[in-house]
Amino acid sequence: MSRGMPSMTALLGLLALAGYQNRDKLAEIFKGAGTQPGARDSQGPLGGLIGNLSGALAGGGIGKLLSSGLGELVERFNENGHGDAADSWVKKGPNKELPPSQLKQAIGPDVLAALEQQTGLSQEELLARLSRELPAAVDQYTPDGQLPH
Repeated sequence: MSRGMPSMTALLGLLALAGYQNRDKLAEIFKGAGTQPGARDSQGPLGGLIGNLSGALAGGGIGKLLSSGLGELVERFNENGHGDAADSWVKKGPNKELPPSQLKQAIGPDVLAALEQQTGLSQEELLARLSRELPAAVDQYTPDGQLPH
């Protein structure tokens, strides 16, 4: 996990691995890992990522991970010159698309390297998946047009 932004890295990793279309399954996994100390899904890279998150989830569950992860995401995008894209995903209205090359700059090399290591996916595959899934996921998780508290 990235040392500076573990919740954001976890959120991005899960979206890249399982995809936004499987968000209900992710919530079940989070709920199970958060309520059963040490619970792990041992099947494939998702299991390894969930295992690394079990402590964080036990401390606050999916709501805390989403809240802090989304906050870290917007902060990182602002720092790297792509705050307008992240803001469009949070606020009501159309979502700005962010091609993989710009997403790479917005996420930053440290988080991308951590995601590559944790998921086993190449940086190109991670960026392609996140470019597709991230805008809709952030939009869905911020239905009131603002970050959760």
